[in-house]
Amino acid sequence: MDKLRNYDVSFSGLKNGKHVFKFEIDKTFFQLFDTEQEFTNPKITADVFLEKHTTFLEFEIKVHGTVVLVCDITNDEFDYPIENEIKILVNFGEEYDDSNEDVITIPASDHAFNVAQLIYENVQLSIPMKKISPNVSDEDLEILSRFSPKDIEESEEEEHDSDPRWDALRKLKDNN
Repeated sequence: MDKLRNYDVSFSGLKNGKHVFKFEIDKTFFQLFDTEQEFTNPKITADVFLEKHTTFLEFEIKVHGTVVLVCDITNDEFDYPIENEIKILVNFGEEYDDSNEDVITIPASDHAFNVAQLIYENVQLSIPMKKISPNVSDEDLEILSRFSPKDIEESEEEEHDSDPRWDALRKLKDNN
């Protein structure tokens, strides 16, 4: 966790009210997580808004910027805009607990909260499953659909021409 120390938001010396923290996110940030990324060249800004209350903390984390993705169709690289936000409540308790997705409990003795994992998840959730470049032409899509596998519908007749041994097993299955 020491390698993520730069992403600690220290709240112990802050007055109750609103506070803003800004983090510049690049490839070195993602290298801290030791996972393979689906993108390259991230240029992202994370704005962390903290509203400190007497008994809890409210965090709003907004990420915006760009990453470079590889198109699933043309294999060309393209810039993809990243924009996402999450809100998290942080309570104080006896031990760390993040089992609730909207509320995180940290030990009452903590004086800072690390937002690195939340920033990481916020960016990862912004990456689409299908990466299609805005430069994909209608011609590329036509070629793709022409060579895509077609659904083969089995007719009822083929089902009846099956092996008689399987028919006996199907009868047992239907009876149950």
